[in-house]
This record gives sequence, structure tokens and C-alpha cells, in this order.
Amino acid sequence: MADAYITGLTMLARRELSEAQVRQRLARRQFETDDIDAAVARLRANGSLDDRRTALAFARTQANVKRHGRLRVLRELQTIGIARGLAQDAVAEVFADVDEDALIARALDRRLKGGDRPTPAALRRVQQYLLRQGFSADRVNAAIRDRRRESSE
Repeated sequence: MADAYITGLTMLARRELSEAQVRQRLARRQFETDDIDAAVARLRANGSLDDRRTALAFARTQANVKRHGRLRVLRELQTIGIARGLAQDAVAEVFADVDEDALIARALDRRLKGGDRPTPAALRRVQQYLLRQGFSADRVNAAIRDRRRESSE
């Protein structure tokens, strides 16, 4: 058990990981299930392993550094093994401080460089890009409508 605990602690010293990620990585290193359970319980008890802290850190990075939208951050949190309710709470907390409309506008500026009026095909590509980044369709469509209006004036 000490080996699984030390290995888990070493993993967590490098970066925040969810409980599911720690379990998966310990299993990949062929530790016994009982050893993994004991190590995870010990890591949780001493505060080294905290899914809420991991969810908040991950959501902050995704929103502020990678500039992803709310839906993509939520989807990726669930992918790394964070429970849906916890993921929703973390996303709500992080995105309370993020102006998604400003993120969309910045992405539009970056993707539609040049002073020319954007073509419909270019606008469709940007729309699809923004949807893949996790922004809501309503906000993306409103921003593109505004951009069309600005470029036609």
C-alpha cells in the first residue's frame, strides 16, 4: 500500500488529478485494487486528493488560458472523471468571473483578420469553431449577427 500511496502522491505533486485519474494511473502501473483503494482513501484523508479543487483548477485553466466555453469545459471535466454535479458547480463558479461574450469577440477578431467583409463561408467556419470551443449557439449566433451588421455599415 505504501508504494501505491507514494506513487499517487508523486503524481499529485506534479499536477492536480481527479480521483478517477489517480485510480486509472495506479491501475496502469499494475497496483492491486486493494492497494489503490487504500492509497486513494489516504490521499483523500490528508487533503492531497480533492476533486473539487481539481475541478476548479481545471475549469480556470480551460476558461482563462485556453479560452474554452462553458459547455466544453463541462464536457472535459466529466471526461477526466469529475462527477456531473461537482463539474457543474465548478463551471458555474469559474464562469461567474468570465465574460463569455468578450471571449467570443476576441476569437472572432482573431479568426476574421483583415479589413475585408467576411464571406458567408468564413463566418460558417468561425461559427463551427466557436461551437466546438463550447460556447452556446445563441451567443455565437448573436456575435456573428453583430459582426455582419458592423461589416455591412
